[in-house]
Amino acid sequence: MNSNKQKRIKRQIRHRRVRSVVFGTAQRPRLSVFRANSHIYAQLVDDGSGKTLAQASSLKLKAKDKKIKIAQEVGKLLAEKALAANIKKAVFDRGGFAYHGRVQALAEGAREGGLEF
Repeated sequence: MNSNKQKRIKRQIRHRRVRSVVFGTAQRPRLSVFRANSHIYAQLVDDGSGKTLAQASSLKLKAKDKKIKIAQEVGKLLAEKALAANIKKAVFDRGGFAYHGRVQALAEGAREGGLEF
């Protein structure tokens, strides 16, 4: 099996394991993170109704900065949108990725922006 395919499958297994425990509600939505090679995406999801309440990604940012710095900005942007939608607390879903690097920077940016988890 291709090593990249193996990596993807192992991440999906970790993600399923995390998702079996983490569940978002309207009062405390799930902050879901997806990390691609060049971009990072985050959204607040109410799993009860299956709706996305707020989302942010590095696609909208025009910054030519380090990926970690961009991830932190995405976290702050998401926190801004969450506070505008009257959401102050969330549960963190790292998406099967290690809580390290860009995923950690996004979480710290969201915390700096005023989101609690």
